[in-house]
Amino acid sequence: MNSPGLLADMVANLLDVTTAEKQRLLETFDLKRRLDRVLELLGERVGVLRISKEIGEKTKKEFDERQREHVLREQKRQIEKELGEGEDGSEMEELKKAIETAGMPEDVHKHAVKELKRLERMGEGSAEGSMLRTYLEWLSELPWAEEKNVKPIDISAARKVLDEDHYGLDKIKRRILEHLAVRKLNPNGKSPILCFVGPPGVGKTSLGQSIARATGRKFQRIALGGVHDEAEIRGHRRTYIGALPGNVIQAIRRAESKNTVLMFDEIDKLGMGGFHGDPSSALLEVLDPEQNSHFRDNYLAVDFDLSKVMFITTANVLDTIPGPLRDRMEIIQLPGYTEEEKLEIAKRYLVKRQLEANGLDSAKAEIAEDAIRAIIADYTREAGVRNLEREVGAVLRNAAMKIAEGVSQKIEIKSEDLRAILGPKRFENETAQRTSVPGVATGLAWTPVGGDILFIEASKVPGTGKLIITGQLGEVMKESAQAALTLAKLFTGETLEKLDIHIHVPAGATRRTAQARALPCFWLWYL
Repeated sequence: MNSPGLLADMVANLLDVTTAEKQRLLETFDLKRRLDRVLELLGERVGVLRISKEIGEKTKKEFDERQREHVLREQKRQIEKELGEGEDGSEMEELKKAIETAGMPEDVHKHAVKELKRLERMGEGSAEGSMLRTYLEWLSELPWAEEKNVKPIDISAARKVLDEDHYGLDKIKRRILEHLAVRKLNPNGKSPILCFVGPPGVGKTSLGQSIARATGRKFQRIALGGVHDEAEIRGHRRTYIGALPGNVIQAIRRAESKNTVLMFDEIDKLGMGGFHGDPSSALLEVLDPEQNSHFRDNYLAVDFDLSKVMFITTANVLDTIPGPLRDRMEIIQLPGYTEEEKLEIAKRYLVKRQLEANGLDSAKAEIAEDAIRAIIADYTREAGVRNLEREVGAVLRNAAMKIAEGVSQKIEIKSEDLRAILGPKRFENETAQRTSVPGVATGLAWTPVGGDILFIEASKVPGTGKLIITGQLGEVMKESAQAALTLAKLFTGETLEKLDIHIHVPAGATRRTAQARALPCFWLWYL
């Protein structure tokens, strides 16, 4: 083509530009300017085509690599399937074998086989396939079948184990042995739910471990303190990412047996129901012998038999346990230990345990009996023995330090040595001193660590007939004081309009629940 203008018009007509831009080119009569403008448009178009080509090449390359990898994986899977060496195929066979040998009930087995077929039809890398595989593994690993080699219950051996592990607690031991005797005579009977209630440190949790050892069962413990989510008991539904069964099914899986001892520890400290459901309501089915043979976990979505499980619960108080849940349990009260019982527990268990914990033995360190009595009376005030064990440990650590320094080869701790190790006495027995003073009566009080003596002091001074009550007392104690004053006026006939009555409870700095009878009896005696 010999005409530059026709060349410019032909190129502009082929370019993908707007009609307005083409109109401007036609209106440009200067040939040089027209060619320059066509070259600019042509350069822009070439740049766009170059970028599109680069993106297309990169996309095609990545797509080809993925397609190639997919084809190779598929070929590898088919080859391994023909040879019987495929990893996925072997996993499927193992899973199928585990399902067949798990001893599931018929309806659960049908459900598991159906889910397994779904898994076989899914791709290897699908998210739902991974979730379904985990679900089937949970189903196949649970102890569905009835155990054939169950150890027979030996009442004499069980009594021996309980006596070895715990001193005293005769009533509780007798109830446990009665339960074991009933299970021996009627293995298919419904197991009651035992609830051990008592102050801290009296051995509630260790009693569960002793029961498991006495019956030859495995022991699992679930801590309920602060649990506020229903899913902790019943599990999450499989539709949620990271879903798992509840703690009950997890404990059964860890124990690998339905004939296990399962302890719900601190059941009185369950969280309140809210947005995540009420865990105490979820426990109603678990702790009901009439219902737990068909317990349904949200994750499993099939019934699981919990009737063979021996459930034990522990609590410090009953007030915070909901009524329907408390009604399903047999309450067994564990009282606090006396000083003589604490002495025997320390001599039999605590000293030996602390000697081992501090790298000592009876040949290197020894605590005299009078020293143990002094620790019990002067340095601890509790219903259990937890603080007593701490103080014994503190005394033996002091002995361990002296032995490690080479001060002595054997140390015997006596009562007179305690002041240098544990400091001044923390508690004093002031009963005789208090009761010898006129105007002081004694009552009984309840504290979180056990029972205590509550001193009530009173005096009358000239005034206007007011009743003055001091000490951190609850409404019940204040009402008892008013009732005692009314009772005193009724029976003594004394006129108190010109007297102020002052009643004081020195030990009331810590909130206590005292017997309401203490105050009326005191007023009858004093006035």
